[in-house]
Amino acid sequence: MHTHAQDEITTPDTLSTGYGTGCRRSYIAHSRCAIEWAHLGPFTDHFPHYAGGVARSEPGGFVISQEFGHHAHEFFYFQPRKDDVWMLTFPKCGTTWTQELVWMVANNCNVEVARRNPLFIRSPYLESGVSHSLIESAPPRVHVMVPKVNVIERIPSPRVIKSHLPFSLLHPQLLDISKVIYVVRHPKDVIVSYFHHHKLFNRHGFLGDVELFGQYFMNDEVYYSPYFPHVLDAWSKRNHPNMLFLFYEDLRKDLREGVIQIAKFLKKQLTEKQLADVCQHLNLETFTNNECINYEKMAQSIGLLEKPDQRSLHCNKPEHLENVFSPEMNRRIEEWIDKNLEGTDFHFA
Repeated sequence: MHTHAQDEITTPDTLSTGYGTGCRRSYIAHSRCAIEWAHLGPFTDHFPHYAGGVARSEPGGFVISQEFGHHAHEFFYFQPRKDDVWMLTFPKCGTTWTQELVWMVANNCNVEVARRNPLFIRSPYLESGVSHSLIESAPPRVHVMVPKVNVIERIPSPRVIKSHLPFSLLHPQLLDISKVIYVVRHPKDVIVSYFHHHKLFNRHGFLGDVELFGQYFMNDEVYYSPYFPHVLDAWSKRNHPNMLFLFYEDLRKDLREGVIQIAKFLKKQLTEKQLADVCQHLNLETFTNNECINYEKMAQSIGLLEKPDQRSLHCNKPEHLENVFSPEMNRRIEEWIDKNLEGTDFHFA
């Protein structure tokens, strides 16, 4: 069995030097990744709940919460299994919808089980456990929404596990051991949906409009960014036999074909009735009103929502996006996309 020795961990006060004004930086290191803590100055004016700063990973420079620094080794050394199915996305790439789709196919389209059991029980979110300190006073029923790694480790096989982490922060043999489904979404959609997420959940508490948020997004200063290295690293692995790379737009355009494609990848034989059942189950109206998937009522009951009248499940239509941004912002986003895709063979659906 492949094992890794953990390197020495330095304390937050060990290193101190300039990453912008008034910054402090420190590292928690292990064999392949280190977490940098940085106080970012003006950033916290618009993200007041990030007053303590954020973390950047090495390799990759991916932005993660400070709390993540205390748990990074848990995710990196989390042992995948041969019968695992991993659902990986950058945040707000239609993750919850496709996560439910993947779980349904992996579990022979068992609609009744899906209706009775919340998705966070059936398909845990790997790094959600870092949120435990935010909900310490919440009732036990809420804690099951954010299981710690040691709980996920004990889940019986087969597991369907969700993560927003890039490959570089996950077990280095993940793709050789488990099935991985990676879903990408056009960054304009992601920016809008992620903006709504940051306005809705008060643990983010973003103060600004969608264009300001979009600028932070393109500057690689929001959680899990940078976007393109996250996506392009997965794209480079698309031909691995254990990898299925999907475009969210394709799934929305032809759900039936997407179900068939995922079933083939997972070696599942579905009947026509099962196909029809899963497509109906994932119908947008049915899906949005399904409390086993949309956790707003529970989140609202413990005060996690900034504005309860908003919805966290955003399914933006591409034809509406041109009206979200000003012509100048649209131009800047397009230039940013072109610059990041220059010299690659990647194209959005």
